[in-house]
Amino acid sequence: MTELNIRDVEYTHAGTRLLGLHCAPEAAVDAPTVVLLHDAFGLADEMVSIARRIALLGFSVFAADIWGDRATPGQQHELGPLIGAMVSRRATWIERVALAHEVALAQPGSSRARPISLGYCFGGSSALEYARSGGDVRAVIAIHPGLDLIEFDWSSVEPERAPAALVCFGADDPMATPEQWRRTKANMSAAGVDWELHLYSGTVHGFTSPRAADSPDPETVMYHPRNAARAWRATEDFLIELRDGVRF
Repeated sequence: MTELNIRDVEYTHAGTRLLGLHCAPEAAVDAPTVVLLHDAFGLADEMVSIARRIALLGFSVFAADIWGDRATPGQQHELGPLIGAMVSRRATWIERVALAHEVALAQPGSSRARPISLGYCFGGSSALEYARSGGDVRAVIAIHPGLDLIEFDWSSVEPERAPAALVCFGADDPMATPEQWRRTKANMSAAGVDWELHLYSGTVHGFTSPRAADSPDPETVMYHPRNAARAWRATEDFLIELRDGVRF
């Protein structure tokens, strides 16, 4: 069984203390790097579990802390101000995501090659927004990202360095409408992105998170175990292709 090294990594941005997590196989040398961007609930147990699963595939995983001090808000009313603070200061948001990628590449055992950016929910929005704005990533994986938070212009991406992309949505997600994902597809194609888009019927936002199983607003956010498993299999397959060089 693969043994993992797991340790906290403290770093700072604009005076804010950030506490990320590095997770990698014990014997990792030049392992491909994944930057895991958390959902609105922060770098909590669910994200740590995902980091471990990805590391067991042979990756060096840096789970970023976007909120600061590893805040893990537990109540719905706490989420809006945190997300709003990033979206209203887009430059700060992108700087913080970019710093996470820099810190990830500096971790022991990590390859210095372009990293893979992977995010859930708000983290999926962050991953897409970073790649869209010219972040130098090999690939981007976004699971139920809020497309209502991001812009659609991918012209900052250099075609010769355009990333591969996997995006998984609920077909009924009010935060990622058909018009929004059509614009995302069109602009990724124009930028030369090698993309996959997975749509799951009867599924809304936040469908991979067990904490949404008792959602007070099931037409907006609701856990969908079957499609959560499907999205994980798609993610795993995509990562393995990247690890094994099937994708550039």
